[in-house]
Amino acid sequence: MKHLIDPTDFTKEEIDEIIEYGEYIIANRELFRDKLRYHKLATLFYEPSTRTRLSFTSAMMELGGNVLGFSDARSSSVAKGESVGDTALTVGNFVDVIAMRHPLEGAPYVASKVSKVPIINAGDGSHAHPTQTLTDLLTIKRELGHIDNITIGFCGDLRFGRTVHSLIKALSRYKGIDIVLISPDEMRLPDYIKSDVCDKLGLRYKEVRSIEEVIGELDVLYMTRVQKERFLDEDEFERVKDSFVLDCEKLKGAKPDMAILHPLPRVNEIRQEVDADTRAAYFRQVENGKFVRMSLICKLLEWKDDPSHSMPAHPEYFQDPGRHCRNTKCICNHENVTPLFHETEGGIVRCVYCDSKV
Repeated sequence: MKHLIDPTDFTKEEIDEIIEYGEYIIANRELFRDKLRYHKLATLFYEPSTRTRLSFTSAMMELGGNVLGFSDARSSSVAKGESVGDTALTVGNFVDVIAMRHPLEGAPYVASKVSKVPIINAGDGSHAHPTQTLTDLLTIKRELGHIDNITIGFCGDLRFGRTVHSLIKALSRYKGIDIVLISPDEMRLPDYIKSDVCDKLGLRYKEVRSIEEVIGELDVLYMTRVQKERFLDEDEFERVKDSFVLDCEKLKGAKPDMAILHPLPRVNEIRQEVDADTRAAYFRQVENGKFVRMSLICKLLEWKDDPSHSMPAHPEYFQDPGRHCRNTKCICNHENVTPLFHETEGGIVRCVYCDSKV
């Protein structure tokens, strides 16, 4: 059975199939009104969400299906101490697919190990957000006409930005990708993404400190907000929260067909004056999210019993009583799950659940 926990759970061919099917849905919406009639999706959202939760709900409803679930874990049996695994096992008796958002990194992965229905990771802490990645890829395809051979600049919070981490992993599958990392020192892309993804897979990248010095090179500018909820130190947040702000003045040096993306919500990082610019694609990106989730749900149900669409082989995992994941937001430090580790090239040991270096 196929789950979507991380972008690398899908082959490039499977990702392209989802993108192409999403484009087909956009062109033929009337054909999908009853596509999933009598099917049900559970949205298990353990932390607040507007766009992602409503996007899943809208996607399933437009396919003719039904939606159940919760948007606040306090209104569920979680408040009584029920584990993520038990919740997935229970809810799986009522639905065909589960979309899960959780503040603890690795929670959807834990659910996928026991679930009887496909699990979709709708965001786990600052770890991964693969359906946003599919949304981004569909948006790039629709805005530029292709995904290969582009220069994309990621600006803002590259440290905690799970959307950035996920999209970089996905783009590593495509040809001719150049990445520009635009952030203050406190918000730089984690070393493990640079070493395990960019360096290992030959993805070209450079780091700069201002939008202006690279704006003319970019085919895509991917803006992100500085996420207060991910900071343990409020003083650090206050220092960097307004580090990069996009306005019409900065856009004067950009290509006329550059696409501006943002996973939203925005705070101060894109001035409202930019909304009127034809290059501002972030609200079109929101609608693309609905279409790509329609495609994803259809494909996961289609692939459920197809052995040619199984989960990829994982590295050899091991237990070690002498090791401990230090990530306080990893699920292994909150629930009774077996600590598991894997060794990457270079002998670096990482936690299976959150990818943190041990």
